Amino acid sequence: MSRVQLALRVSDLEGSIAFYRSLFGVEPAKRRPGYANFAITEPPLKLVLIEGEPDKATVLDHLGVEVQTTGEVHTATGRLAELGLFTQVENDTTCCYALQDKVWVHGPGAEPWEVYTVKADAPEATNIHGIGQPDTGACSCGTASTNAPGDEHEACG
Repeated sequence: MSRVQLALRVSDLEGSIAFYRSLFGVEPAKRRPGYANFAITEPPLKLVLIEGEPDKATVLDHLGVEVQTTGEVHTATGRLAELGLFTQVENDTTCCYALQDKVWVHGPGAEPWEVYTVKADAPEATNIHGIGQPDTGACSCGTASTNAPGDEHEACG
């Protein structure tokens, strides 16, 4: 079963966890420093919360479609490329505390979308930076790259 992913940058991670726990009636599926996700059955949704800057409004980080297999990621990659969309593939990447295969595309408003599968849990986030965590030079999900040509974004999820 596939499900849509919505990743948000929130200023109050604990308050956001409490709100979404109440809204959807489920506990977070995963919690790590500066990060939480909810695997919601109905409606099928993976809600990702990434700790953002204090006292800032919640903003969209990125969107996605979680699929079950790497084969489904490859199928999506082919379909998107055939449509003429620029695709950026990441295989065996560690992001959001998970080992993933994924492909990135950008919508007409430059919003980053990923089609991804989770292959295994991972002890490190690698590609997200919560408040109070060091920036190791890896990208922050959905943020513009300073060295990418045009309007493209770094590929991380």
